[in-house]
Amino acid sequence: MTRDYLKKATLTSASGASDVHDTVVGILNDIEAGGDAKAMEYAAKFDRYEGSVMLSQADIDAAIAQVPDKLKADIDFAHDNVKRFAEMQKSTVADVEMEMSPGFIAGQKAIPVDAAGCYVPGGRYSHIASAIMTVTTAKVAGCKHITACSPPRPGVGVAPAIVYAAHVCGADKIMAMGGVQGVAAMTFGLFGLPKANILVGPGNQFVAEAKRILFGRVGIDMIAGPTDSLILADKTADAHIVATDLVSQAEHGYNSPVWLVTDDRDLAERVMALVPQYIDDLPELNRENAFAAWRDYAEVILCEDRVDMAKCSDEYAPEHLTVQADDLDWWLENLTCYGSLFLGEETTVSYGDKASGTNHVLPTSGAAGYTGGLSVHKYMKIVTWQRTTREASKDVAIATARISRLEGMEGHARAADVRLAKYFPGENFDLSAE
Repeated sequence: MTRDYLKKATLTSASGASDVHDTVVGILNDIEAGGDAKAMEYAAKFDRYEGSVMLSQADIDAAIAQVPDKLKADIDFAHDNVKRFAEMQKSTVADVEMEMSPGFIAGQKAIPVDAAGCYVPGGRYSHIASAIMTVTTAKVAGCKHITACSPPRPGVGVAPAIVYAAHVCGADKIMAMGGVQGVAAMTFGLFGLPKANILVGPGNQFVAEAKRILFGRVGIDMIAGPTDSLILADKTADAHIVATDLVSQAEHGYNSPVWLVTDDRDLAERVMALVPQYIDDLPELNRENAFAAWRDYAEVILCEDRVDMAKCSDEYAPEHLTVQADDLDWWLENLTCYGSLFLGEETTVSYGDKASGTNHVLPTSGAAGYTGGLSVHKYMKIVTWQRTTREASKDVAIATARISRLEGMEGHARAADVRLAKYFPGENFDLSAE
């Protein structure tokens, strides 16, 4: 059976357009050449902010004083969940060693990077959860210095709730600077910061493009596009909940795809009837985003059975994947391409986005086909080491010399030859390539 698209997207999400690329390259070059002063110029232009860039302890205390106790408690709750989950993740990576042969030992070490730059969006929405997700995981990983960078609002500065979240989660410095200039400041080590080894966190298309351009001279979590979400639902699903969840993710942005994949036509038709109603009930800005996302990017796909549904989902490799269907264990076993998986109607992507403990910085635009999301592992270098006795090196040296000569790499072969000659004088070895 051919899949039936009851609703087909008329547009596809794209990022990294040439005009954005050229603009970002120009800004990065200007700031690298002009340093702090040039970064401040761009902050004044784009952030319309001329206050202190690096928040002092007094600035932090003043911001924290503005955060209601109830919100602090919610941030603390989310931080605790993210921290405990990150600690569990870290426990899965251990320093290990093994004896490859008697006397020849090889090992692995996990070493956190020194400096992490965490970008926290703060323009249209105050992304409190992004501060929690990025700073907490860097802290648990063991980074020596963590900078949280967030766009200030004119006359206000960084949103107080973001300041509180970054502070309680362990940021060493909080910087009031947004966009490309904020990313550049962390990368180039401006305003007294150490140069970041890795940049993490979501951002607009200019932030995403800056990270793409800088990747290589600095590590990044991933190259991100617009957020996307897919729901797998069968006849047991509640159309009201499915429609609500689709709308909740469509409000992210005008180009945020949402997809429903089902094997039940009646469910699909009921959801398609409900979504526009639920979008109309949103506040104005959220409504505009969700309306455009549903109109231009959303798809509703009717599949033959759950096997085809799972295959369809893996082909999309969604950032967020929700299953509202029977036999959740089957789906957990058979789905392979997603950023984060939400099993059953009892949980929702919104939980993962904000407070449940799993990270919300996730691969978009099909990248879940080859990578996972942000975790403590992103901040850690898995490096190897080896040591050996002279006797144990003999067989490795012989094999190395022969393979090297077969490859035409005589210098490599001689590095093995000299050790055989020194450690085993008088012994004859067949070190030819043939």
